Amino acid sequence: MSGVPFKFKQFSINQDRCAMKIGTDSVLLGAWTSVDHKPFSVLDIGAGTGVLSLMIAQRSHAETIEAIEIDDDAFEQCAENFEDSPWNDRLYCFHASLLEYVEAVNDEFDLIICNPPFYSEDYKTENKSRDLARFNDAMPFKHLIFAAVNLLSENGIFSIVIPHKEEANLIDLASTVGLNPNRILRVKGHPDSEIKRSLLEFSFEDTDVKTAELVIETSRHQYTEDYINLTKDFYLKM
Repeated sequence: MSGVPFKFKQFSINQDRCAMKIGTDSVLLGAWTSVDHKPFSVLDIGAGTGVLSLMIAQRSHAETIEAIEIDDDAFEQCAENFEDSPWNDRLYCFHASLLEYVEAVNDEFDLIICNPPFYSEDYKTENKSRDLARFNDAMPFKHLIFAAVNLLSENGIFSIVIPHKEEANLIDLASTVGLNPNRILRVKGHPDSEIKRSLLEFSFEDTDVKTAELVIETSRHQYTEDYINLTKDFYLKM
């Protein structure tokens, strides 16, 4: 099935060459991230298929949306997905590591968005591309915070999805460079499950943190009203 494009309402994603396929985390982040500040420029760190960039392109009038991807195959597929989209004149994909990109550019971005690698366990698989996409030693949080503080515009937003257990660690790390959490969404698979993910928005502004909780399903494939309302502009069957 990986050779079949993943179809959203306004665009499609080819993902057969990407180690990490379309998942709930990216769709939630792309739908939840605020664009109320009308970002002119956007950066998608570790773009994979390019789904986050495409979602922000659909939701905003950002003139420039740049994505960086280090994996060869994912980079090529992301670029193709951009080219095939309705917003190909606003989307650009760069083949680079995060630190290479930070060193090379002098631009500032009004929105930086990232669905980073999650797993820090010591084991690896035989699939190097999947390892690169999944393990956070390929993109440690300190590199993300370094990038955000160097590339974020004065009134910009840095938006990220991480395992809930890492929430306090990331907030502490961000606070050391003046980035403050403004919004937090904690995600549960169903009402009785533990919180699995945290979606966080940071900025240089120190405000009261707006926190909320989202439950995805009440039972198998029975989605909550909150989840439907958040994702209905994207999923075909919502």
